[in-house]
Amino acid sequence: MAQFSLAELESIIHQRAHSGDAQSWTAKLFAKGMDKAAQKLGEEAVETVIAAIRGDRQALVSESADLIYHWLVVLGMAGVPLDDVLKELEGRTGRSGIAEKASRPRD
Repeated sequence: MAQFSLAELESIIHQRAHSGDAQSWTAKLFAKGMDKAAQKLGEEAVETVIAAIRGDRQALVSESADLIYHWLVVLGMAGVPLDDVLKELEGRTGRSGIAEKASRPRD
């Protein structure tokens, strides 16, 4: 079985975003705008945390898939390519997470 990638999912989301397909959840989310998409992302994040805390492996897998999907929708709406996020992560791999966090500007 070929491995499904986040890049493939990003491409599918892009294709469906403005398809006008009444049966497409992606098209509906894009039509509803960033507020709704970001709300869904937050809901899925909470549901993922709950599944992890409960130790429910299947729910964790399912909610993680929902979380990743909604995260990519929000990135797409914001015009942020997945590649930009991956480059940011790649740039952080050469130093410890503690050092990287300490280097961020404070609000």
